[in-house]
Amino acid sequence: MKIISLVSAIVMMSFLWGGAALADIKSGEAEFKEHCAACHPNGGNVMNPQKTLSKKDLTANKIKTATDVINVMRKPGPGMTPFDKKTLPDGEAKAIAEYILKSFK
Repeated sequence: MKIISLVSAIVMMSFLWGGAALADIKSGEAEFKEHCAACHPNGGNVMNPQKTLSKKDLTANKIKTATDVINVMRKPGPGMTPFDKKTLPDGEAKAIAEYILKSFK
């Protein structure tokens, strides 16, 4: 009986954690739409067309990881509004960064 309870608890935790991961992906898209899409529609860049969110342009600008994307959000170059931790907490910034890396080829 204890084994069944333990297995049930593990399954439930896995389901909850899996659901949280799915929510993070959805929140990354929602956060992107809220904070980024006006200047980066469809992964483009209305201010600087050479710095889109495409994998090719990100790589050319030495942006390869979620941390790299977050660093640009925190301390961007000219023309981009900085997003400090108060405006965009780390979890939301990471969700956006992961969404960008997965979404724009």
